[in-house]
Amino acid sequence: MDTAKGIRDELSAAADEKKVENYERFFKTGPGEYGEGDRFLGVTVPSQRRIARKYYKEATLPDLGTLLESGTHEHRLTALFILVMKFEKARNEDEKKAAVDLYLQNLDRVNNWDLVDSSAPKLLGAWLFDRDRSILHELANFDNLWRQRVAVLATFYFIKQGDFTDTLRICERLLGHPHDLIHKAVGWMLREIGNRDRVMEETFLKKHCKKMPRTMLRYAIEKFEPEKRRRYLAGEV
Repeated sequence: MDTAKGIRDELSAAADEKKVENYERFFKTGPGEYGEGDRFLGVTVPSQRRIARKYYKEATLPDLGTLLESGTHEHRLTALFILVMKFEKARNEDEKKAAVDLYLQNLDRVNNWDLVDSSAPKLLGAWLFDRDRSILHELANFDNLWRQRVAVLATFYFIKQGDFTDTLRICERLLGHPHDLIHKAVGWMLREIGNRDRVMEETFLKKHCKKMPRTMLRYAIEKFEPEKRRRYLAGEV
């Protein structure tokens, strides 16, 4: 059985043409936008997750590689859902490494924010937690929006383990980034640090808040008390 074809067929069967235009607008697929040229079937995320659960055992890594090469967004996202499941349910380190290797080989296909956010922490972050993390700093230095977002989002796994060092280094590296998707990602990770260690977050913010993009700062201080938020936004810290 051609499992990749089976997954594609099920996604097509779950498609809703009425959703396509909204998805294309939401994921910025127009000329010059960050998702330019991406194609959508109009399949909801719950339907994609259902199909991923159905096929994750029989889908091989080559099947997932085929799906990741597709120009259709849902093919790639469903492949990533399956790849994360394979990683999390792997029987040994070799199987985990094979999943991560496939991910890195296809990183150019992880090219929208939902693709990054659904895979980078659970896959790359989880793999690197007790390993050399230098690849994340290399990705952060790329002149590529998606690789930079992978770099910072992968550290979400570290944050959940109470380890903030690499997140803060990458956030500092990306402070001057021009794109709001990086501003949001950095602010989000800083907020997650603050949820666990407010002092650590505020130490970073007091050093950098006056030069941070406003969107980044607003995301970072979202959980602060109103008066403290006001003072940060006014630069009174």
